[in-house]
Amino acid sequence: MNGWTERQTSKQMYGQAGKQTEKLIWSKSFSSKLMTTIVSYFSSMYVYQWRGFFGEKPMIYPPTFDGRVILYPTVETLRDYLSWRQADCHINNLYNTCFWCLVKSGQTAEAAEARLSGTSSSDKNEILFSEFTINYNDLPEIFKKGSILTWQDVEEMVMKRCRTKDDETVMERPVQRSRKTVVTLHVDVIGDDFWREHPDITEGY
Repeated sequence: MNGWTERQTSKQMYGQAGKQTEKLIWSKSFSSKLMTTIVSYFSSMYVYQWRGFFGEKPMIYPPTFDGRVILYPTVETLRDYLSWRQADCHINNLYNTCFWCLVKSGQTAEAAEARLSGTSSSDKNEILFSEFTINYNDLPEIFKKGSILTWQDVEEMVMKRCRTKDDETVMERPVQRSRKTVVTLHVDVIGDDFWREHPDITEGY
């Protein structure tokens, strides 16, 4: 959020299909205020950014979002929860991809739902590939894994004003610097690689 630093707010957020999970470092006493602030900000930004994603397509009804704060006792519990969320993202996306392909091909929603009832992941993959020439593995990672927002050090070139040694002439020269910024990742959080690459997320816990 605007005006918050990485030391004052969250270290990581995960989101998919309308669900946002945030790992917090604030004390429990802030839970209600933090929850209402995040939900309010998320709702307003959803409306504010609508045209940037959907153009002139009208918003049919005002969006609403709920929220809750959960305090997990250990890092392992948090990782288990995020792993479940990401696995759920994959399951839902695979189903929805098949469902809407069937509907767009001419089937009714009821017929598409009946066709997918009781099917396994391999069955859905086969439907996509054999009937719609879609390889599920080639779909964008954002839909299969969701989004992770976390702090990361990035290198950037900036112009710095400085004076020359010989005179008082002020010149600008490029300088490379490192700073923390929020980055959006669409990567696996179930395995260990992500956590090894971002040890600061669980540092101190």
